[in-house]
Amino acid sequence: MKTRQVTIEEIDQLFLEWFDYINASALYRQALREEMDVRDIDPHEFRDLLERAQERGYSFDEVVEETNRLSDLQELVVNSADSRDGTQSETSATESCENAHNETHQ
Repeated sequence: MKTRQVTIEEIDQLFLEWFDYINASALYRQALREEMDVRDIDPHEFRDLLERAQERGYSFDEVVEETNRLSDLQELVVNSADSRDGTQSETSATESCENAHNETHQ
């Protein structure tokens, strides 16, 4: 997780002092989830897409650099999966040709 600096008003600070058991980080995350909901972004799908991008070798910083909306992230994941599938298909096709070539020469 990355730590961010958040500006709060004095009344916010005083409130958090009075009720120091309140988890301000959780409030921040809750507010972000509400903003995601307003923008019709499912946080579970969002997390899954980020994890899939990282599994395909993208660092968090690369994802930030190459995307600026959910559709960009979806495209990044799909395109990286397609390129991997294409590479695997070419390898399989090459192996099939080599196997066929070896069988005819035996």
